[in-house]
Amino acid sequence: MQKSQMQSVLALMVTAFIWGAAFVAQSTGGDMLGPFTFSCLRFSVGALALLPVIKLFDRTGITAGKPKTRQERKDLWKCGICCGFFLSMVSLSQQLGLYYGTPAGKAGFLSACYIVIVPILGLFLKRTCGWNVWAAVAITLAGLYLLCIHGDFSVQTSDLLVLCSSLMSAFQLMTVDHYAGRVDVARMPFIQFVTAACIAFFPMFFSDMSGNVSGILRCMETLAKPQALGSILYAGVLSGSVAYTLQSIGQRHVHPAVASLILSLESVFAVLAGWVVLGQSLSLRELAGCGLVFAAIILAQIPMKKKERLS
Repeated sequence: MQKSQMQSVLALMVTAFIWGAAFVAQSTGGDMLGPFTFSCLRFSVGALALLPVIKLFDRTGITAGKPKTRQERKDLWKCGICCGFFLSMVSLSQQLGLYYGTPAGKAGFLSACYIVIVPILGLFLKRTCGWNVWAAVAITLAGLYLLCIHGDFSVQTSDLLVLCSSLMSAFQLMTVDHYAGRVDVARMPFIQFVTAACIAFFPMFFSDMSGNVSGILRCMETLAKPQALGSILYAGVLSGSVAYTLQSIGQRHVHPAVASLILSLESVFAVLAGWVVLGQSLSLRELAGCGLVFAAIILAQIPMKKKERLS
């Protein structure tokens, strides 16, 4: 594996770790503030947190910086707005699914189903992948099932909402891959977060805040609580600006199907974070699920020799 690929894999693994550890903040913040308010505020905080990152990257020359041509500016805005739309749909549908009763473990499994959708979408874009990636997808699904699903697996309306989030995740990931290397990795997430925050603003105001002053004051009062504020800051700064910037960096040198597999480690890290931070013990079934997902990630990284055509 080349050095650039190793750095990309590492960036994606760190992203998965941050997202996995953020599940507690997402669940707690959504319950306290409401699904739309939490989504709008986390994306607003994420956009603000990216402003110093953009200046730092420009000053140090880490990225290409400001777009220099009309086409570069067009690509930047198209990528940012499209990703922002998909990201808002991911967050809102996932939050609503959790809010209306999908258990956390089941939601983790359903959300990670984008690992199947991404390589299928890649076929339509002529992005083929080797048998090892398809095998890794199957192994990962089995691992996530052992890790997340306990008991009944009947499909409810809330489950369909979470499944919708996995479809939107696949579209967001494929959009990032399509523009990888052509857009600034700090400016694109900024536009993405502003777009997502704007989309979530209206349902936040008219639903969570009831469209009146008392609703706004109630939200501000809740936000003043340390637990709610901490959830927003973690989701906005780390899970938002830091993680999505790392995602943009990581996808530059990794096949989108492989990237989706690495990001599926989010579910594993969520369980491990609960074990380490909250003292939640892991069963043998859950440990087996973690092992399968890690094995699938390793399998997906094995370079496959292309068959030579017979003349």
